[in-house]
Amino acid sequence: MPDKTLTCRDCGQTFVFTQSEQDFYAQKGFTNEPSRCPDCRAARKASRGDSYGGGGSSSRMGGRREMFPAVCSRCGKQTEVPFQPTSGKPVYCSDCFRSPRGGSSY
Repeated sequence: MPDKTLTCRDCGQTFVFTQSEQDFYAQKGFTNEPSRCPDCRAARKASRGDSYGGGGSSSRMGGRREMFPAVCSRCGKQTEVPFQPTSGKPVYCSDCFRSPRGGSSY
């Protein structure tokens, strides 16, 4: 694959989509070419607070993960979990979550 010259949709400048970048995109299964130049991609990521563009968990970026209060379904202890508990679904404290599941195998 030869290098491709693309036009940034944000700033209108042209940039090169290199053969190695194309190989990387293909290896990751990406089907669309980048639509922003490297500078505009970096600016967009910075404005969203992303360090890698995936929009993942704040704990991976050094931030504090939001925790929600819950009562452990096994021992009844007050705990906090990193997701909003759903009524009718069991929630476990970290001790009960790590302990063997009463003989059930997965």
